[in-house]
Amino acid sequence: MNFNERMRATAKEYKNKLVLPEACEERTLKAARLIVDEKMVSALYLIGEEAAVNEAAKKTGVSLDGITVVNPKTSEWLDGFASAFYEKRKHKGITLEQAKTDIKDPLRFAAMMLVQNKADAMVAGAQNSTANVLRAGLTVIGTLPGMKTASSCFVIDTKKPKQGANGVFIFSDCAVIPNPSAEQLADIAVSAAQSCKTFTGESAVAALLSYSTKGSGGNKDESILKVQEAVSLLKERKPDFLFDGEIQLDAALVPSITEKKAPGSPITGKVNTLVFPNLDAGNIGYKLVQRLAEADAYGPFLQGFAKPLSDLSRGCSVEDIVVVSAVTLVQAGKK
Repeated sequence: MNFNERMRATAKEYKNKLVLPEACEERTLKAARLIVDEKMVSALYLIGEEAAVNEAAKKTGVSLDGITVVNPKTSEWLDGFASAFYEKRKHKGITLEQAKTDIKDPLRFAAMMLVQNKADAMVAGAQNSTANVLRAGLTVIGTLPGMKTASSCFVIDTKKPKQGANGVFIFSDCAVIPNPSAEQLADIAVSAAQSCKTFTGESAVAALLSYSTKGSGGNKDESILKVQEAVSLLKERKPDFLFDGEIQLDAALVPSITEKKAPGSPITGKVNTLVFPNLDAGNIGYKLVQRLAEADAYGPFLQGFAKPLSDLSRGCSVEDIVVVSAVTLVQAGKK
């Protein structure tokens, strides 16, 4: 069973509630139908005006049986959502009237459904930019307690069962933070470790990557110092997973090289999570293994948010939306 199949099977077992805020978008409608037909959810909500959604569904040839359309402008939840949003944002000078206007935005309304436990997972981005999806997530949902950074990961299936977690690796961050600080890098490592546990069922063994291993590149380059500081911050946090750094990729993955470059490393021969020093490295890295090594790359999946939220590429297919929805439903956990 590959990653896609495993996530769909787990979503069926968990039966969480999914909200899709881009209700009139053709691919989203088709994906919603497939998700309900595959019995991956206990409820599926589309956010939009009923007449417009019905017309779009009719035009697309999609039945809305088993799907609930929620109009944020007339919903019975509107006043409560507006009050909750006002309390969260009043320190920014927002008024209750403005909060009521702002929360009618489908992305914000869908995000508030998660906060208010009306839904368990949210997927968007077929129409909206990543910036808009992230903005809704950060302003309405926020990050996990003790976590200041929202980031992303890719699930990389190398199809080589002796590597990683039965062939699967977590690559992070590959899509959100261009040049993370040491503090952000430590947050990314913690989030990536949680993603590893969620997606593979195994505890993370994380390598914080660099072109240097244990000072081999000198101690003056800011990129090396940043990773070293991130490792120090992680040690202070005492997370429940193994990690090491700064370390080169070959030293992280090949035990014989680890023993030469980082003797005694706690991650020797066990790495399943790669934390990249910046977005250049992460984005190039996942595309290299995808294109040259023919690994399957799934993502990006957002991490670090207090509730499960995923962003799609605007070039996504119907199948992409279904897979990302399954993953996000799994992130919501078993109730």
